[in-house]
Amino acid sequence: MNKLKLFIENFIVYGVGGIISKIVPLIMVPIITRLMPDTMYFGLSDLSNTVVSFASAIAVMGMYDAMYRLFFENEDMEYKKSICSTTVAFTIGTSLIVFIVMLLLKDIIAQYFFRDIKYGYLVYLSAMAALVSATNSIVSAPTRMQNKRRIFLITNTVGPLLAYAIVIPLLMHGHYVIALPLANVISGVVMELSFAIMNREWFSIRKINWNNLKPLLVIALPLLPNFLIYWLFNACDKIMIANMLDVGAAGIYSVGSKLGQCSQLIYIAFTGGWQFFAFSTMKEKNQVQSNSSIFEYLGIISFIATAFICAWSYWIFKILFTEEYLQGYVIAPYLFMAPLLQMLFQVACNQFVIIRRTWPNMLILLGGAIVNLVLNYLLIPILGIEGASIATLFGYIISDIICVIVLCKMGLMVISKRFLYAISVMVIFLILWRCVYSSNGICGTISAIILAIIIICIYRQEIFKIINVIRNKNKI
Repeated sequence: MNKLKLFIENFIVYGVGGIISKIVPLIMVPIITRLMPDTMYFGLSDLSNTVVSFASAIAVMGMYDAMYRLFFENEDMEYKKSICSTTVAFTIGTSLIVFIVMLLLKDIIAQYFFRDIKYGYLVYLSAMAALVSATNSIVSAPTRMQNKRRIFLITNTVGPLLAYAIVIPLLMHGHYVIALPLANVISGVVMELSFAIMNREWFSIRKINWNNLKPLLVIALPLLPNFLIYWLFNACDKIMIANMLDVGAAGIYSVGSKLGQCSQLIYIAFTGGWQFFAFSTMKEKNQVQSNSSIFEYLGIISFIATAFICAWSYWIFKILFTEEYLQGYVIAPYLFMAPLLQMLFQVACNQFVIIRRTWPNMLILLGGAIVNLVLNYLLIPILGIEGASIATLFGYIISDIICVIVLCKMGLMVISKRFLYAISVMVIFLILWRCVYSSNGICGTISAIILAIIIICIYRQEIFKIINVIRNKNKI
């Protein structure tokens, strides 16, 4: 098997799908913020997404990754269908439980997340969105597990377009609070029904085998804390900003994070192509070296992309957003790099999943999350929203460092000296950018180009090899 070709093809195709699914929301952010009369409304909408992400993580309970892992365990089609059917039945049950609990705790959730119980109706919408999101992730999984890339591209185009076709009229009629949450529910239902029809052969009541639930849970349950810790990384800053500052500041932070989330284009490309690649090649003899090389390649891509975001962030915010959102430019690079570090962590810690020891992931992530929470508490009163973004970035840095050290000691990962050189160059760039020319796009761009040239020189042999693979599909 040409593993490099397989990874590159999936990365490119799922990258296009990821770009389509994320580019529409990114394009719409300046429009949405101009249709909303106050930063508070965008903050409320983003906090609703925070609630949904937490609830759906609880409902899924790590079953998506467990199903993905066991799907490739056996080539028997009846076994694969049994795994899928058992997973969806279990997830529907947990999703309904989470939905009911959210309705019962409506006032508490509204007060804690939205700072006022009058937004209880927003909790209703969040509960419905969580129910749809959790079950949709399982129902759509066979499409990715079969590597049906064309369907992936189509659905990632239709979903966002449908959502914003609903959002704009609602905002124009003054429904500022419910526009985005309601649109997410409606588009989510439509997409789930579509996937349910397309993947109906993989789900059947008759194929449910509760004997398969135990091996699924053995993999899934240790992963659940990981997803909750990821949620802490992505959500605690917004919640703490809303409570320590105000919801309007959370709105500015959310807009800043949207530009930062451009890195999701790389991240989604990675996850889409990575899971199929990682589990379908996990029994190869040189798997450790392959995994380590991919870690380094994605790392240098992350460094170069982050450098240019640093250089252009001020210009982008100055052009696209009103003055009240301009201060968000400084947090965007931190929040751009954070998901990329999360991507690197997943590449590394996938080694634990392959050997069926997922508990180290939880402990390592927990350490990073604790660092994030402590730094949020210390830095938000001093640096405001920038303090929260720095805390998030440092939390992932700590997690990555610990994970790599542990895996190297276990013989499951190898890191080259040249990657350490690339890290050193990136650290120097970030210090100079923030201290000297954070709002000077010309100096930032020149520095980013210099950084890219240095890293390309360090990895020139590997870059030439990848170019040759792309040019000649028959060459390994």
